[in-house]
Amino acid sequence: MPLFKNLRSRSRASFRSTSRSTEKSNGAQSNGDVTSGKSSSTLDSASYSSVTPPSSIKPNLSTQNLPSLNGSNGSSTGTNSPLPVPQQRPPPVATPSQRNSYFGGSSPSINGAARSSPAPSSPYAPRIISISENAWVHQKVLLIYGQVGDPRQHPLDGSITINHHQDSFPPVSWPVTSSHFKALVHLVPGPNRLRLDFVSSKSSSANLHHSTHSSWININHLPLSNSPPLHLVALLGKDSDGTFDAVPERKQREGNDLDAAIRKYRMAAYLWQAFTGEQMFRNNLGRRCFRFEEEWQPGTTSQRDTASGLMRNEAKIHIIRSEKTVAELRDLQLAQQYGPATRKDELFRIAQDAVLNHLGLKPGQKQYVSVLLLDTHWDTESQIITGHAALGSSHGELKMAIFGSHNLQSYPSSLEGVVDAFSDCTRTNTDYVANDCGEAGSSWEAANIGIGAHLHEVGHLFGCPHQESGIMLRDYVRLNRSFVTREPFSTRTKTQGINPCLPQDECAWHRLDALRFRFHPCFRLPNDPPMSSDDSVQVWPVENGKILLTATTGIAFIELYAAGDEVCRHFIEYINSESTSNGLPKQVTVTESELRQRVFGSEKEKKKQIKMSIFSGALGSFTVDSVSNLKSKNSQVKLPKGVGYRGCKLGLSQQAESQPEQLLLDCAFQFTKLLTSIRIYHDTKVNGLEFFYEDATSQLFGKREGKSDDFVLDTRRGEILLGFYVRAGHWIDAIEVLTSLGRKSGVFGNASGGSGYGVFSFLDTAFTDQIVRYNLIPPLGYKVAGVSGSCGAWVDGFSLIIMH
Repeated sequence: MPLFKNLRSRSRASFRSTSRSTEKSNGAQSNGDVTSGKSSSTLDSASYSSVTPPSSIKPNLSTQNLPSLNGSNGSSTGTNSPLPVPQQRPPPVATPSQRNSYFGGSSPSINGAARSSPAPSSPYAPRIISISENAWVHQKVLLIYGQVGDPRQHPLDGSITINHHQDSFPPVSWPVTSSHFKALVHLVPGPNRLRLDFVSSKSSSANLHHSTHSSWININHLPLSNSPPLHLVALLGKDSDGTFDAVPERKQREGNDLDAAIRKYRMAAYLWQAFTGEQMFRNNLGRRCFRFEEEWQPGTTSQRDTASGLMRNEAKIHIIRSEKTVAELRDLQLAQQYGPATRKDELFRIAQDAVLNHLGLKPGQKQYVSVLLLDTHWDTESQIITGHAALGSSHGELKMAIFGSHNLQSYPSSLEGVVDAFSDCTRTNTDYVANDCGEAGSSWEAANIGIGAHLHEVGHLFGCPHQESGIMLRDYVRLNRSFVTREPFSTRTKTQGINPCLPQDECAWHRLDALRFRFHPCFRLPNDPPMSSDDSVQVWPVENGKILLTATTGIAFIELYAAGDEVCRHFIEYINSESTSNGLPKQVTVTESELRQRVFGSEKEKKKQIKMSIFSGALGSFTVDSVSNLKSKNSQVKLPKGVGYRGCKLGLSQQAESQPEQLLLDCAFQFTKLLTSIRIYHDTKVNGLEFFYEDATSQLFGKREGKSDDFVLDTRRGEILLGFYVRAGHWIDAIEVLTSLGRKSGVFGNASGGSGYGVFSFLDTAFTDQIVRYNLIPPLGYKVAGVSGSCGAWVDGFSLIIMH
């Protein structure tokens, strides 16, 4: 009995100790966007300049016995004071990790029993800066950055080896340059206890040489399943042999068949994902990233998996054959190069048709697809890359990007090959492969162009236009710097690369790209609030030169363009506001003078036009071509009692017989007039609206043509007109009545209409298609006073008139 009593007593004490340790480790942490403190991209106000914010990478003590190196080279990003590391989701309940550094000639097994006492600490144990202990990550391959020792005092070269949780993935080594290292870490679902071993290549200290210095970190991987995936497609001609361009040495060493193409394409996609996930975190927008469709298949992420045939759940590559032959696909490039403009989109449309047939999309389904054109070929005679197109589209239900395979030979095919791929200075042999626009003069530069330019098109797929900097302005020529610490000689710049490559030297997604990703359905996190189907934005010019912007899902950001600007150089974001549950204000007030101050730095530039695009929290948008035209005097409407204001008009009012119309509702000014019902005249569009009153009178806007449907208000319960849901393109396709009791009349007209009147271009740009679906509801403090617009054969312009 005494023996068992001691055992129970000892177990109880051990349990208490473990609980306290776990509670301390968990701390007060959360997932997603930062909600407390100032981020690296945060100013004191809710608005921001267009400069891409500095990296949020700051030293955090992944090895607890090491000092913080706030002033070290690479640890500071130009800010005056250190910024807090964004909070993370609480870790799962588990035995506390032992992250004590280990120092000795050999390392304990990662699968061995828990050590009974901490191992001796080492000042040369790897210290991870870019991610904190027990952080939550949602992508399979994670990009990390860290340091060994103190780069200011004693820079070290060598290598670190990452040993994975329960030997779930083969160990992978990464170079250390001047005490800095970058690595890609393969994660499995759940907790990942990783050991990082550093070995120096040379040192003045005999004790340091040949010694292994280890540290541990726990990272939790939660795969996402409720967000739409990015599908990866390899498109081939119907008679294609599945090979891609490669020099003879590459063919012999790696092969250039379909299996090699799949391995390289999948690894490039994991690089996109790792890069984007880290960029979102640096922008303090959470560890967000798109996901891939996966399947259980022979693993290729590690060379050893490929050799052994080990099965893993990895990104699926759809192999789709076009109805066109290889010769027909390659001939299209000549047509695109020299033919009429109507044929410039043909390769994109061929790929689109093939993908639609393969995926079997049904109406209303949205899919996101990246296509690799495998039959791209460098024609040495014509000096043209045939069968290639670089295009991205966020239009319609199939969001798609296409890119050629002419640089595919330079891609890595596994994690072990990433550093070699971005360090290979082998000159491009144009007898076999293309030197893409003269910027791929060596193998590592070709990898930059191929992987990075394809990522640029994926950016278009996700709705990003060209930007003033970053990936969407060809900054991908520096993509290698995100994955290596030493850059080779560049044939593009004719200069020796930088050494070491630090986070501030890397390419980036522009802040506006990151903001789009923040609210994109493919980047959703589990704790994000449900997305609203109402993505609309409304603009209301009111008294005193004020402009009210309203959106049910909140105002996310505003882009401002000076006359002649093709890219956005000034913007305002509201993501740190705490006005609503998703951190976005539902109503924002701006003035023309404020906007001019931001764009021109002065209010004096009154003659120059400013274009404004407003984005909601569901990425709906509304563009005002000229802010000056929104002045309240232009939008004012004289009312029987006081002044009303006309909101922005939907529809283009361009029918041949179109005439302006305006209707002030009697019920808004005469308390004896009670609105009882609204009749909608419609067929495949809206022809007119008639408002009926209790005294048997009515008012008509538009025409009494087509079918008619009545919507009766519940006047006994005090139900009144709140606004309208409108679908519009060149004209008003459909309309629905909204009431103060939350009732809806149903949609009358063409419920799937509103094809939009945005720009649609098959050039290397984001295809914009403004499908106008708007809930026209007055802002707070205002009510409906009437309707305004125009009508020809049917209603082709519509807006609300509001009043206090």
